[in-house]
Amino acid sequence: MALAKSETGERVQWAAITGVIATVSVFAIAQGLSYPLLSFILQRQGVSPAVIGLSAAMTPVGFILSSPLIPGLARRFGAGRTALSCAVLSALVLALIGWTQDLYLWFPLRFLIGVVTNPLYVLSEIWVIALAPPSRRGRVMGIYSTIISAGFAAGPLCLLAVGTEGWPPFLVGILAFLFCGACLAVVVKRLPKVDQAGETVSVLGFMPLAWLLLSAVVVAAGFEQSVLALLPVYGTHYGIPEARMSALLSMMIAGNIAMQVPLGLLAERLTARLVRFGCVSVTVLGCVLLPVLIETPLIWPCVFIWGAVSYGIYTMSIIELGERFAGSALVAGNAAFSLMWGVGGIVVPPLAGGAMDVIGAAGLPVTLGAICAALAVTTVFRRRVV
Repeated sequence: MALAKSETGERVQWAAITGVIATVSVFAIAQGLSYPLLSFILQRQGVSPAVIGLSAAMTPVGFILSSPLIPGLARRFGAGRTALSCAVLSALVLALIGWTQDLYLWFPLRFLIGVVTNPLYVLSEIWVIALAPPSRRGRVMGIYSTIISAGFAAGPLCLLAVGTEGWPPFLVGILAFLFCGACLAVVVKRLPKVDQAGETVSVLGFMPLAWLLLSAVVVAAGFEQSVLALLPVYGTHYGIPEARMSALLSMMIAGNIAMQVPLGLLAERLTARLVRFGCVSVTVLGCVLLPVLIETPLIWPCVFIWGAVSYGIYTMSIIELGERFAGSALVAGNAAFSLMWGVGGIVVPPLAGGAMDVIGAAGLPVTLGAICAALAVTTVFRRRVV
């Protein structure tokens, strides 16, 4: 009988995990659709690239400023109620964006969509971490990272089907957010309580507890955003056509999607910290090889592996977060991850771009290699001190 209960409990866990991952995958599609959609609309209105970029930056600013509020919201209103409300609010804000079609109103609205989508994303990630059996946490979080990446990649593909004009693309995003809430509502009663009263940890209070993990998040975010924004610019230095650079970016994203589960399985056999150190080291090697291989056929497998290990830094950090923290600390930690992802995405790309202005195309691999090398050295130093 005990065995039957154990088996049933395992089935319930996997049903809840599947429901939460389905929720986040739909969320990722909606987010992945909205970024290029709004950029295309602004471009048709004759808005300059600088202003388009500034408009897009409002969403990560919303992530950063809302992150410290998430633990308090989860405690006061309940994690499930907070996430469901945010799904509905996300659909409402996206509808307002579609209705206004105004550059200046989009600044506060894009900030708001960052504010209301962030708790949905953070709380869903917490549930997946909490639900994953410790012995299988690596593969579960690998599947989670794979589906998130695939969802963001699928968002722009939706625009091929519905176009970028009128209400159809906005309706796809609005319905996706509402469907996201529906998926969550189906499994919300099976989800673990992550907002119990008792000892509470704030986002700022969490930071000294896991500063190295948070540094890894900054590096992973900064690397991803810098490569997406500046690798095409890097290619022009070598006279490489835009189409080929776009294909290289696609290959990099493919590596990200394909390799998170194998990396998660490796983390189960070794440790998440050791695999993360390996990912950081291989990422540094990719920075060294980029100028050597950029004009050769070997650049294709290089960027595939580069994409896998650079995002693997974040996946391993999530796994270690789940291994080390629970309850209020886990909620605060995941909110801190979101905050630091926003910081990395805002700080590192301008830093890399500025380096390219000063020393040329080499500024991209030099900057990214330097921050990854600093993370690797700090990891080794901290291990020796401890």
